[in-house]
Amino acid sequence: MFVKDKMTKNPVTISPDDVVSSALDIFSKYDFHRLPVVDKSNHVVGLITETKVAENVPSKATSLSIHEINYLLNKTRIEDIMIKDIKTVSPDDLLEEAADVMVKSNIFTLPVVDKGFLVGIITQKDIFNAFIEVQGYYNQGTRVVIEIEKDQPGILRDIASILAKANISITHLVVERGEKINVVVRVDETNSDIVSELLKSDYKIIDIKSYK
Repeated sequence: MFVKDKMTKNPVTISPDDVVSSALDIFSKYDFHRLPVVDKSNHVVGLITETKVAENVPSKATSLSIHEINYLLNKTRIEDIMIKDIKTVSPDDLLEEAADVMVKSNIFTLPVVDKGFLVGIITQKDIFNAFIEVQGYYNQGTRVVIEIEKDQPGILRDIASILAKANISITHLVVERGEKINVVVRVDETNSDIVSELLKSDYKIIDIKSYK
């Protein structure tokens, strides 16, 4: 799965010459927490976040009057407080590459750039949604977790063959490799008892659940 498959295209942006109050208006209107900052040519030049605004603008708890705070909000430019050293990804990068950048850099949003131009943004929420989709969580059927005691070629073929003979299709498949190897299979059969009977004589089923 590629970044371009899950990114938000044509995202809301802000100019480095805009004032902080404009960013706050956008945050409030769209329930955003971060905005890519682009120049007139649609090149990404920074990122503005609620955290950066809070760090640079006095709160109402200060000795400043509300009029003075509003003055600062309308006087301070985005360019003055935005994050300039930002990470970006390409629309053709794999989704897991974007997730890796987010984890290693402890960030939640990545501008998606193609030939220097902003074409979208990918967020932590997009990554989570993709994970749910890959796992087939919202699909009807049965999810079965099989523990593989000895890894060897042909295991997935054999599981698929057993199910195919019963006219059951695999809709999603994930192999988890840790201390043990688990094969997580989702099939279109909603009766988990049928799936269990087909597999239990040859494989160790550690979890099975139907979704209707």
